[in-house]
Amino acid sequence: MEKREDWRSILPYLPVVMRSSSLFWPSQVVGALRELGCGRVDSGQLLFIFITELRNSLSLSSEPLAPSAAHGYALFFDELISREECRKWFEEVLPSLGDLLLRLPSLLEAHYENADMVIDGKGATVRTGLRMLDSQEAGIVFLTQELIAALLACSFLCLFPVHDRYEKQLQPVNFDELFASLYNDYTQKQEDKIWCIIHYFQRITSNMPKGVVSFERKVLPWEDDCIHISYPNASFWSTSVKPLCRFEVKSSGLIEDHSSETVEVDFANEYLGGGALRRGCVQEEIRFMISPELIAGMIFLPSMADNEAIDIVGVERFSSYTGYASSFRFSGDYVDDKDVDTFGRRKTRIVAIDALCGPGMRQYREKFLLREINKAFCGFLQQSQYQRDQKIPQENFDAMETSEGKYSYQEIRNSQNDYDMMENSNDIGVATGNWGCGAFGGDPEVKTIIQWLAASQAGRPFIAYYTFGSGALQNLDKVSCWILSQGWTVGDLWNMLVEYSTSRSKGETNVGFLQWLLPSIYDHDSGMY
Repeated sequence: MEKREDWRSILPYLPVVMRSSSLFWPSQVVGALRELGCGRVDSGQLLFIFITELRNSLSLSSEPLAPSAAHGYALFFDELISREECRKWFEEVLPSLGDLLLRLPSLLEAHYENADMVIDGKGATVRTGLRMLDSQEAGIVFLTQELIAALLACSFLCLFPVHDRYEKQLQPVNFDELFASLYNDYTQKQEDKIWCIIHYFQRITSNMPKGVVSFERKVLPWEDDCIHISYPNASFWSTSVKPLCRFEVKSSGLIEDHSSETVEVDFANEYLGGGALRRGCVQEEIRFMISPELIAGMIFLPSMADNEAIDIVGVERFSSYTGYASSFRFSGDYVDDKDVDTFGRRKTRIVAIDALCGPGMRQYREKFLLREINKAFCGFLQQSQYQRDQKIPQENFDAMETSEGKYSYQEIRNSQNDYDMMENSNDIGVATGNWGCGAFGGDPEVKTIIQWLAASQAGRPFIAYYTFGSGALQNLDKVSCWILSQGWTVGDLWNMLVEYSTSRSKGETNVGFLQWLLPSIYDHDSGMY
């Protein structure tokens, strides 16, 4: 195993040790984890002492945790949770997490023994082992939910090495900042974020899920290589004859609750997860709390460049919630009953795309319009379009449908379906909303059109747009219906957007794109504006 390039790339960022081709925990760590079932740790204060001892055993003492982390763990487990919840955590959940961590070396070895899957008809292999997926390195990683659970247990106990993560453009993945933030500046939403994590651990220790999650870095090459779709230029968009896809306006509801199967857009930070493990509590961070398996991607996926997106397929949702930002509240259990695909992944598809942050007036310049539309286009592309020369018969898609059974690594390995068959997007649209607006300061009308164009060019059959009460989008349904009635292509609408943006950039207009395009509707509704 030590000869594997994928393993060598990730080993420095994992807490386990390798010697003589075998993975193991140091003996002190093994002894400490076994003692968790003996009642030695029964409070938040003792838990942090235990964490410190584990870290010392792994020679991590030179990498200090957040200064208030100890107070945060003590505050949550000794003051904020009920006596019964505390007893359950320290007598049932924590010992089970210790047992899970004891199995981490064997889980990793099993993962690498069966990691590479032959999944194209030409006999070529696609690497799927856990590894560092660096910027500009397109690739995919498959992890079982059990392995993800063990990795997240390491995060809870702050066992990941910190060195070199910043140099690698990687987010911190230990939970020390999450708990330190609770103590430093207590808010109810921070407590409820932690409750989502605690609930996840309660669920997986009572009934370990058996599915699979994939994490893919998608890249649009800067230069045309005649195989992959490269980073499009302005001419590509202005001359596109692709028809616009169906546009559905959702004035209420949430992206993750969309009724049909879609690609759900994560309004991401360039660093996957954003402030999920700190104080952040907006769209991306909430998604990571209710589906904590997303956090695993932060371990090995460095920040995204302008020509990249990250696809995550198969995560399970464990928590219900209400509110947003400061009003966010954990509201109990969530049973995720979505079907699974042939690889054992839940049919939940999340694409992380990061918008320009604080773009101001530069967002109306063509250079930055291109940046945003190509970012969305990269995210919305399906695998069968990602490589130009792949053509998969429809009957192959029909033959692979299944929603039953458990999926072992060997079953995944034996799947001879083409890589492109991970998704048949003939009926899978995009569920999105005000991407890059809000705290990032983007123009919601421009971002709406950009995403519609990207989804249409990517061959998606529809875009479901959740307006989240944006006043600027009150007439979006009327304007989108009018645009579709004109029979415009992607190129037509792009050219209109560029014309508007040029005028906006020059100060020739200060109205929104929708009013600029169809002023008659706004004249009719002038009492509202």
